[in-house]
Order: sequence, then structure tokens, then C-alpha cells
Amino acid sequence: MAPLLAIAGLTISDIDDAARRLEVKAQIKVLELAAEAIGDDLLGFHLARDFELGEIGLPYYVMASSGSLAEALRNAERYSAIANEGVRLKVRADRDVVIEIEYANVDRSSDRHQIEFWLVALVRICRKITDGRWAPLRIGVRHSRKGTPPEFRSFLGCDIDFGNGADEIVLSKSVHSLPAVGSDPHLHNLLVGYANEVLAHRSSRSAASVRTRVEDVLIKLLPHGRANAPEVGRQLGMSRRTLTRALSSEGTSFSEVLEQLREVLTTRYLREKELPISQIAWLLGYREMSSFTHACKRWTGMTPRRLRLENRLSAN
Repeated sequence: MAPLLAIAGLTISDIDDAARRLEVKAQIKVLELAAEAIGDDLLGFHLARDFELGEIGLPYYVMASSGSLAEALRNAERYSAIANEGVRLKVRADRDVVIEIEYANVDRSSDRHQIEFWLVALVRICRKITDGRWAPLRIGVRHSRKGTPPEFRSFLGCDIDFGNGADEIVLSKSVHSLPAVGSDPHLHNLLVGYANEVLAHRSSRSAASVRTRVEDVLIKLLPHGRANAPEVGRQLGMSRRTLTRALSSEGTSFSEVLEQLREVLTTRYLREKELPISQIAWLLGYREMSSFTHACKRWTGMTPRRLRLENRLSAN
């Protein structure tokens, strides 16, 4: 797993840390790599079919305690970002009811397994809330497949329109108006209060830290040798001058953020014994081992190999 995760800028420690929020682009990348590695072309579907719904956390329990499926979907629309900041739900009722999944600041064309996970998971959640095995009227996804796989059709009860103009689930109005079997008004009000607090905290945190956003972009750019201020600014929608001023207002600079991030990642990557040191150098954007060695000695007074050994000894 370690080399696979490293390609997406993650480590096993990141995955094991339940409190750590993973970047959506990295999550998509891991799913694509894992599906290829294990030869499972329906990995997103299999994960969605088999996982414990409560693992979604607060948004699921807000939905499950709602008074009806319609109310649950309105709550999903509002609170889905708590579970995944790259996914936005929109629910609209015309002749039928359409649940559309949109991606925020994520390249939709890069994904297949995550969107299939969320579509199937949403159907599972809605069925669980209403205690029914009804089928959607239709499901559409933007990416292509050669027809609906039999497993999809058997589980969902309908065909999937691949190459559709949107990622969406279409329900009948009769299903949309079904009562929620686990409705609990008192619990629901408590959970909605918690959810509103989480959203407010996330909004203030994301607005406050340019440094965090820069670090998120740098982790992706480092292995490709493009970890420079103009490219980071471009991906954040800032000019180089604006980026410099924003970091300065937080008491730091681009070069300082880059240097400190490399130092932190060096320690993290060296804990993964499966990762060769040469690959760690590449992940940190060093094209020459000597450059990585000099940097590591500057930070820690030790070569990468010596630091790895010291970390193992201290762990034992």
C-alpha cells in the first residue's frame, strides 16, 4: 500500500488517522490506483455496497433522524461537505425528483470510482431511511462504460445512463415523499446544531489559512518538479504577488512553507519502511539524491538513511 499511497501524496499513517481529512483529489487517485492494482473495475460500487453507513458520520445521522426522505435529502444537500468537501448535492423537484452530484474544485474527468461509490451509497442511504427496496427511475453518470454491469443492475434495479450530461439519481415523487422510519425530532435537532457548528468551523478555518491551501497544492506538485510559486498561485487563482502578500500577512513566505513542508514530509515518509529513499527524494521534488541528502542533514543533522534508522530504534 505504501508506494501506491505515496503516488497520491499520502502515507499509511494518513489513512490510519481517523481525524485526518484527506484531500479529495488524493482520495480519487487512491481509488483509481487501488482498482487497477487489485483488478477490480467496480471498486467504487463494491465499497458502497458493503461499507457501514454510519462511517459517513454526522451527515448520515442527520439524514437518518429526519422526518421524511424529502427532509433527509434537503439535509444531505446542506451538510454533505462535512463528509466530503469535494462533493456537493443538489436536489430539485420537477416532474420527478433529481439528486445531482457536483464536484467542487475537483476535475470530474479524473474520477470514476468515487462517483460510483457516492451514487450507490446515496441509494443505500435512501433505502435505509425509508426501509424499502425500491428502484430509482434512472441513474446517469458523466463517464463511460460499455453498458450497465449486471451487478449494478441487480443492486440498483435500473440501468445506468453512462455518458450522461450530469451525475444524478432520479426518483419518483412517491418515493421522495416516503416517511423516515427512524425519525427522531429531538435527536435530529441536536444533530443539526452540531452540524451547523462543524460547517461554521470549517468555513472559518478554510478562509483563514492560505498556508494550508499552499501546502495542499505543494504536496501534489512536488513529485512533478513544479513546486514553484507561480504554479501554486495559478492553481489557487492568485498572481505570484498576491500569493506573496497573502503568505506575508500570515507571517511566512513561500520558500519557508516549501522548506518546512519538505522537512515534515521527510520524517513522515521515512517512517514508511516500504518506501525506498530514492522514491522519497522524488516525492519531495529532488531530482538528485545528493540534494535530498544535503537538505536532510540541514534539517536534522543526519542523512536520510541514518534518520530512518534512528526512527526505527526509537520506535522499538
